[in-house]
Amino acid sequence: MSTHAEREIASQPACWARAVAAASQVAAALPARGERVAVVGAGTSWFMAMAWAALREAAGHGPTDAHAVSEFPARRPYDRVVAITRSGTTTEVLDLLAGLRSRTATTVLTGDPAAPAARAAGAVVDLGFADERSVVQTRFATTALTLLRAHLGESTDRAIADVESVLAAPLPLDPATEQVTFLGRGWTIGLAHEAALKCREAAGLWTEAYPAMDYRHGPIAIAAPGRAVWVLGELPAGLGGDVARTGATLVHHPDRDPLAELVLAQRFAIAAAGRRGLDPDAPRHLTRSVVLR
Repeated sequence: MSTHAEREIASQPACWARAVAAASQVAAALPARGERVAVVGAGTSWFMAMAWAALREAAGHGPTDAHAVSEFPARRPYDRVVAITRSGTTTEVLDLLAGLRSRTATTVLTGDPAAPAARAAGAVVDLGFADERSVVQTRFATTALTLLRAHLGESTDRAIADVESVLAAPLPLDPATEQVTFLGRGWTIGLAHEAALKCREAAGLWTEAYPAMDYRHGPIAIAAPGRAVWVLGELPAGLGGDVARTGATLVHHPDRDPLAELVLAQRFAIAAAGRRGLDPDAPRHLTRSVVLR
């Protein structure tokens, strides 16, 4: 029998298409071009925030900073703060929204529009159709980022076509692989961090994540036969040869949308969990939401 995580991973093409259709309907809740914006989250949501912040600023929509919600710079002025929170119950998110009330516009993207975070925010983007039963986030995070990409005016046709294909594609690595380092550039740095987190959460696998250009400044020291380097997005010149000389396996699909490539990494994480006899729906030491009081 498949796990909740496996079923939720498989549902992503439909969720992404629905998010694209909804993007124009929720535009008023999202930052306008030119606004100075902070986007926050915890764990997976923070990594999606990193990706969108890089995309928004690169597209010329305005200064955009991503912060782990617990490290929000309270004295830095923003026109709007966007919080990504699947459950809408995370303590740090609620504390931040309470502190911003009446002085900064706020928007929440959440899987539960009745949750406390939705009630505390000035505007809400309801992604309840992408909410999940699994502790390990997959479709909520990628659906939120797909909606935000569509809001920026990006075409998502390739991403949706690619995610359909990766659901049927063979895994690029043996689930018994000892160690994987994920690399990205620009907006895909956030995706690399998220891919590494999925493998740690679901399978307890030793993973790391870095900006691709920083990899040769130390982290490459752990590369070895039986280990892998998985690049999401652009592969810097010369890096492929450097990885080959270590004996590590290089995974890189340059013609695939990087967000779809993240879905392939999700599938690998679930397979690695199965190889280790772990249940990805019940990851060790984790709960679906961190509530501190």
